[in-house]
Amino acid sequence: MKEESPKALVRQFFENTSSSYEKVVNLTTFGRDAHWKREIIKKISKCNSILDLACGTGILTFKIVAKFPEAKITGVDVTESYLRLARKKLQPYNKVSFVLQDAEKLDLDTKFDCITSSYIPKYCVPNTLLEKCFGHLNQGGKIILHDFTFPQNTVVRIFWNLYFVILKFAGYFVPSWKNVFENLPELIRTSNWVDEYKNIMERMGLQVEVQYLTLGSSAILTGRKKI
Repeated sequence: MKEESPKALVRQFFENTSSSYEKVVNLTTFGRDAHWKREIIKKISKCNSILDLACGTGILTFKIVAKFPEAKITGVDVTESYLRLARKKLQPYNKVSFVLQDAEKLDLDTKFDCITSSYIPKYCVPNTLLEKCFGHLNQGGKIILHDFTFPQNTVVRIFWNLYFVILKFAGYFVPSWKNVFENLPELIRTSNWVDEYKNIMERMGLQVEVQYLTLGSSAILTGRKKI
């Protein structure tokens, strides 16, 4: 991977991929993205307000809407083209708003019962992101973070690495995704986001739980703000 910060890769990865994102994420995860998001949903307790960070085109956001139709839901993303697609899905009865903001500079002047995010941890500075989340979280609220992880099992790693070699080759036929397929695996290998975020959450006094999914290729980290 080039010598760039993970945050700097966000624009490169997602600036021209909004129209194909949902199809690509479903195909490249063999449909596991939908399963992982269902697992995130299971961890959301009944609440009145939910913030979905790095909401993208709203895949997770609208799954949250389906389970909590009466809740006030806010989706935040740093890429306008993704938000435009998310807004097109809105129905008149949805209590959903989409806001263009950087999660590390989050300033919504409100607090939420739950904050979710899928695929953001590896791109952000853990302390910066969690401080913003903590400041936007009600007492007793939850922060639920999900992202890819590098499998610990040696055999699984062999297949994981082989799969990304294949994806890198596929990138030559899908130019808008070529940069992602080339640089994402190294970003995942070098990220220790679960332990880093977990340690900071615990120092903040949150009750923390980790769930690994799909042979250790992704994880959900949940922190609850004590009452």
